[in-house]
Amino acid sequence: MTIFVLVPGMFTGAHVWQETADRLTAAGAVAHAVRLTGLDAALRPAGGDIDLETHIADVVEVIDNLGRTGRKLVLVGHDYGIHPALGAADRRAGRVDRIVYLDSGMPKSGVPAVAAVPDRSLRDRTAATDGEALPPPATPEDWRRWGSTEGVPGPALDRLTAMAAPQPMGTLLQPLRLTGAVDPVPATGILCTANGASIEMVQMMVDRGDPTLRELADARVAFFELPTGHWPMLSVPAELADVLLRAAAGEGHRLAPADASEPPAHLRPFPLEVPEAPRERHGNVDLYLPPAA
Repeated sequence: MTIFVLVPGMFTGAHVWQETADRLTAAGAVAHAVRLTGLDAALRPAGGDIDLETHIADVVEVIDNLGRTGRKLVLVGHDYGIHPALGAADRRAGRVDRIVYLDSGMPKSGVPAVAAVPDRSLRDRTAATDGEALPPPATPEDWRRWGSTEGVPGPALDRLTAMAAPQPMGTLLQPLRLTGAVDPVPATGILCTANGASIEMVQMMVDRGDPTLRELADARVAFFELPTGHWPMLSVPAELADVLLRAAAGEGHRLAPADASEPPAHLRPFPLEVPEAPRERHGNVDLYLPPAA
């Protein structure tokens, strides 16, 4: 059977995984929700610097404490949690059998987690925050700025707000450092469609020929969709548990690689015929002026 190590996202602790972990356990798997320093109620120190390396160490400690059981180990990172998950997998690549990106970005070495915040104004405001921690969302409207809350029951959203913790700024601003050891580890992406992502959208991005996305069409990478918002462990815990079990078994949709015979989209002919417009060249500038000008 499989061991799942579940890493929570921004402002949240291990408690968000409770229902999903219970269902994984009922299915015969082992589930360990990681407590991240400064975010989980049991690990909120009065002082001291907390950065991304602190959270990577938290995940590594869970992996090390599990020992070598002979069971398959699947590391799941939700939202921000994919950054410490990926960092830990890079340091313990020989112990991790699969990494699951749960409605998260694709972290790169040398890039801080703040770069993955999808809302640009929110990203800029976060990067400019003056203080040791970013205050958590206080209302349902605030949570929606960080991701769709579709499907999350009212009581669950209230509990999420009540138990939320300030996010230490060091965890968002310290760049992720990877050695490349994690690169061969198989990966699964779980996309929450109500939050704006879909397999079709990712396939279109790959089809454009962007070399940075070529790895998504690798046979070791699979995808699932969940018709819900950004917090599936609260909105569809049973469905999420089922998808995690299927991911551990190597199931999922594989993307088609881009046609190598076709140039990248930005170098292809424009798909519509556009009539030539009169222009005047002034140095390096073309002016397209109205006829009466």
